[in-house]
Amino acid sequence: MTFKPSNINAKHSKKMVSAMLASLMALSAGAGAAGADTAPAAVTTAAQGAFSDVKSGYWAEKHIYKLASLDILVGDRGLFRPGDAVTKQEAVTIAIRFMNQKSNLPAGSSIKLPEGISTSEYAKSYVSLAFELGLLEEAEESKEILEKQIWGQQAASREWIAKLVIRAIGKEAEANAGGNANSSFADDSLITAANKPYVNLAAELEIAQGTTGNKFNPQGTVTRAEITAFFNRGSEYTDYEYDNQYKGYITERTDSKLTLYTGSEYVSFTVNPATAFYNSSSSSKIAPSDIKLYTQIVVSGSNSNAAYVESMSDTPQVEVIEGSFERLTGSKLWMFTGNTYQEFAFTDLTVFYDQNGQVIKPEDITAGSIVELQRETFTSAKNPVVVQVKSGMVNKSAEGTIQSIDSAASTVTVLNSTGTTDVLKVQEGTTVIRYHNEIVALTELKAGTVIKYSIKDSVTQSIEVTAGVERTVRGTLYELGSNLSTITYDRNGSLEVKLLAPDPQIVISGIDTPKLTDLLADKTSGDEVELTLNAEDQVTKIQVLNRQMEPLNMVTVVSYNSKTKLLTVLDSNQKPHVFTLNDATKVDYNSTKPTLSGIEPYLTDGRKVNLTTIGTRALSISIVYKYEGTVSEINTSSKIVKLIQSNGQTISIPYQSTPTVELYGKASASLSDVSIGDQVTAMLSSNQDNLSKLYVKSAAQFEVVSLNTSNYRAEVKKDGVTSSIYVDSLPITNDNGAVIKPSDLQKGMLINVSFDGSSPTAVSVVKQIWGEISSINGGVVTYKTTTGSNETINAGSKVKVVKNGTTSSSMSTLIEGDHVIVTKDADGTPVFQVLTPLSKTFWKYNAAANELQVKRASMTDNNYRFNLSPNVYIHEGDTTLSVQSLKDNDNIVVYLLNNVVIEISKQ
Repeated sequence: MTFKPSNINAKHSKKMVSAMLASLMALSAGAGAAGADTAPAAVTTAAQGAFSDVKSGYWAEKHIYKLASLDILVGDRGLFRPGDAVTKQEAVTIAIRFMNQKSNLPAGSSIKLPEGISTSEYAKSYVSLAFELGLLEEAEESKEILEKQIWGQQAASREWIAKLVIRAIGKEAEANAGGNANSSFADDSLITAANKPYVNLAAELEIAQGTTGNKFNPQGTVTRAEITAFFNRGSEYTDYEYDNQYKGYITERTDSKLTLYTGSEYVSFTVNPATAFYNSSSSSKIAPSDIKLYTQIVVSGSNSNAAYVESMSDTPQVEVIEGSFERLTGSKLWMFTGNTYQEFAFTDLTVFYDQNGQVIKPEDITAGSIVELQRETFTSAKNPVVVQVKSGMVNKSAEGTIQSIDSAASTVTVLNSTGTTDVLKVQEGTTVIRYHNEIVALTELKAGTVIKYSIKDSVTQSIEVTAGVERTVRGTLYELGSNLSTITYDRNGSLEVKLLAPDPQIVISGIDTPKLTDLLADKTSGDEVELTLNAEDQVTKIQVLNRQMEPLNMVTVVSYNSKTKLLTVLDSNQKPHVFTLNDATKVDYNSTKPTLSGIEPYLTDGRKVNLTTIGTRALSISIVYKYEGTVSEINTSSKIVKLIQSNGQTISIPYQSTPTVELYGKASASLSDVSIGDQVTAMLSSNQDNLSKLYVKSAAQFEVVSLNTSNYRAEVKKDGVTSSIYVDSLPITNDNGAVIKPSDLQKGMLINVSFDGSSPTAVSVVKQIWGEISSINGGVVTYKTTTGSNETINAGSKVKVVKNGTTSSSMSTLIEGDHVIVTKDADGTPVFQVLTPLSKTFWKYNAAANELQVKRASMTDNNYRFNLSPNVYIHEGDTTLSVQSLKDNDNIVVYLLNNVVIEISKQ
């Protein structure tokens, strides 16, 4: 179908064409990028998505989407390259397609170029037609012929583009009528006299705008993004016809489909997540739901796929008729309106609603109901599109799946088996909700649950769960089964028993890894809990609510009875307290495997302990043997070390003899090696009154050399020195912060290891980003990533550059074009590890060993087997490849880091 923008109001029409121009530019530019003699085989259409280098919110994004939807806009391997300079032949290609003259391109001997005008093979026909149409004039362009430079590959200047656009929109006569009077630009004297009429008119029509300082910069080059703006503004003054674009009124919209009436037929389009939705008055994307039914829209796409949808108006084209419903006869509805009966023929697209806004069948409407009928006004049939019951009764029984629950409004939204939606109003005392033969509350229902329901006189009578999903219930914990396989709880005065699923999750605030035995089950004061039940009604999670645990810190032991497990302590106000310990009490003292019997010998008169309690029960007890915090003062005269703890409190710890200091990387550390601001663990003497040892917290970065999976001993390397770290009991996270297993560590990974003194406490995998350095400006480095995007890092004065086995703190060793792995050291210092390139010929890939093998240069060449990094980047230009796509004798460049292949570039 051919779409004529002139049928839309002029403002919208011109904006549509302008958006097309943005994409036309990319089409011709893509052609130029491919080569001189042929059309660009590697150039791909962007009709079903965005260019990877045009980010969401980019100022020309809307225009690119629109042009892509018309198959006018294409790119070079998914890239738009908005900052690239535009050549003359590219600009001409844009103009020809803007004028929809592509079908008139000459071929063969019909292609004629003036003497001296040369272009790429692909652009010849466009330039030939441009001279024929008067977009270009031989006398003018002959002056632009430069020795040793192809005319078509010359950069297009701003004044030259202004002239081209004015001619393309048919305004040359108007430009010449205005003469070549001086413009208001500050650099008017630099504008070529012959081009002043075009620049003046372009400025008057706001096609061209000034740059900084009110300058036009007439000889300045035009980028691909800027030429989009030129043609976009120019399109306000002309209309052209384009295929693949449809205008009409939207009559149907679902998540996967939309239908519009074009004036002569109904046309349906498939909608997918890549479909772009816009409003004509804004450059920002809108949600599909923002487009109202029965409003005017424009749809662009091919093969019945909607690639671009634009709302032209927010006003539905409908009229409203209200009356009393009388009867249905087939597909005809009879209403009494005013003093007459009227007949309305409805269609499959007519939607019927009850007075609560729920979709119903036509036969669900009862006689005498007051209804509001909306019918469209854009066809001669004026078919009803919505029939809304204003008052009346609805009766039905159905099955469906719960979509959502609104507890505040007491409603349940259900997608019923017919594909329509019902909103069930739940009324206390009227609506009965059943699940597994028990009455449940509205709050216990979950989305995804399958239900049966009945409605009588528009009131929901019953909801019965037929296939449940996860739900939650609340109650008071009454009893744990003897074998910990069941749980009994009190819910609203009645006891209920549930089976526990294998390894249920326990959540108790203040306890890091709680167990079932940490729960308080009691007939009178059990924990208030929220139970999560799966579809089989088994408990998968128990969360304790509102447990009032009380912390008691630095209390003094008075006595402990190992038989009765009674502990007597004095708080800071010398007030006595008695607590009961049991096997569920969490204990902590200077032991790797603490137990209740193990802590008992320490509970002697005068010992300082920390407790968490609930009532008279001790939930946890720890012997005070250390403090953690930030060093705020070291006074060697008074022999005091002050720490600021995580709660903000300052604690002063005296010492008699100089404490031992343990610091990773320093064999014989002393107190002088501890600085203000250091994070430390301060170990106390056996009598808890003096500092005995300081563990300085630190972090260091290593490269994983190997991992012994039998004992999880990792061989790691730092600064050329190899050491061992046992990682089996350490928390380990990947470069996104997710917890991983020790076996997930692989050779070549960089890891940051946290230390408490010389003991490792945690491991985190360092994020490594591949990049190709594109510019270096002082301490600011810009590099291209594997996605084609440009990232910038401000290295400042602190940086590490590892190149050819040498580490430097100077940016001078880094050059544009270097392929690097960008990381950060343990202290946050940016690190650029420069990859070593080797040109090779591909032979084969050994998947079992994850090893690349290349052709030997000679029989003595033993450098032909390489291990691949787990995240090796393989590509040809900007196209990402798999290692399996490489073929025997392919020319490749491998980029190595520590003899591991980080990147493979297919030539």
